[in-house]
Amino acid sequence: MSTYSGGGIYSYAGERRGALQNIPKSRNRLTPVYLGATAGMRLLNISNPTESEQILKDVGSKLRTYSFDFRGETILSGQEEGAYGWVNVNYLLDNFIKVRFSHPGRDTVGALDFGGTSTQITFETTDVVEDKSNVLDLRLYGRDDHPYTQSFLCYGRDQVLRRLLAHLVKTQGAGPHISHPYYPAGFNVSMKLDKVFESPCTADQRPSPYSPQVSLTVMGTGNYQQCLGNMSKLFFLQGQIEQSLVSSSPQAFSAFLYTHVFLKRTTGITVTSPILLEGAVCTVCNMSFQEVFMLQGYVQLWLCCSYFVQAGDTSFGWALVYMLCLSNLLPGESTGLRKPLPPKAWSCLIFLFVLPILVAPGYLLLKTYQKKKGSVTASSKIVFRTHFG
Repeated sequence: MSTYSGGGIYSYAGERRGALQNIPKSRNRLTPVYLGATAGMRLLNISNPTESEQILKDVGSKLRTYSFDFRGETILSGQEEGAYGWVNVNYLLDNFIKVRFSHPGRDTVGALDFGGTSTQITFETTDVVEDKSNVLDLRLYGRDDHPYTQSFLCYGRDQVLRRLLAHLVKTQGAGPHISHPYYPAGFNVSMKLDKVFESPCTADQRPSPYSPQVSLTVMGTGNYQQCLGNMSKLFFLQGQIEQSLVSSSPQAFSAFLYTHVFLKRTTGITVTSPILLEGAVCTVCNMSFQEVFMLQGYVQLWLCCSYFVQAGDTSFGWALVYMLCLSNLLPGESTGLRKPLPPKAWSCLIFLFVLPILVAPGYLLLKTYQKKKGSVTASSKIVFRTHFG
């Protein structure tokens, strides 16, 4: 089975080419494919529903040309995206099956999904939630779960950077030059104003009068404190949500992981705590463009975060659970321990099963030899007594 997300042709099993290579041709017609679009398409559906519908239709038509069993396309809601990500994280960490059997009191962990257009926060909490629409009712493996989930549209990495630039234009004026503390010193880029304000996330920040084709030059200054001050004005998080989220041991993925990799490559610091995170961010923000370019080879600016994680070689995300739900492979009732054993455990079990098989023939041969030897000895005694008795 494969799923394709709306941020380009992406399959859960890998890229389209990978799916074609990994799935036997004889099984293609039996392999369902699902197309799911997330926050980028949700945002486009707000500003231009006709265009978003046409894009889904075009991509779906392309997928139908392949030999797989294409099952249709849809735009996921923010709650669905958050829920699928949360289930995926806990599924890959064995929290629904193995851990609940061996540690009944252990809870699930929270999930933070930092995408390009939105951010999803999902976790279980015992606190009273005022807005009941943010509480999901799920039944997984014979247990009822009621995670809190909230999706923040316009709080993904790309849209936050756009909102930050819109904030700088609003506070500094519409050009022709803007100082940007988030970009490293020595980095300049030119663009039209519509590049900043064409998104629904920044439309309310448009200057008056607004001329979309006016040129704007953004000049990096690389100032950590100014960057932190401007960023803090763009974010809000209710105290109750923040406290409950921290207590849920949140696992973060998507752009959080990319940020971690970027910070390690540019600073050499492996971020394992908020203090190290602040130090790494401060180091990067105070670098010049030339310094970052020499260290990284290619400059890509990321929004920094506090948590990041992977489960082995498997990436966290929503696509796996989206596929399992649509194909009815995610059980609501308990199915017992079905997770595969680790290779070492399998090796021990195989050895224990094979050992008796190997020993049994030798044991039977030994017993047969002993019987034959006993019979020969008895016959010799009888003959001896007959001749010399």
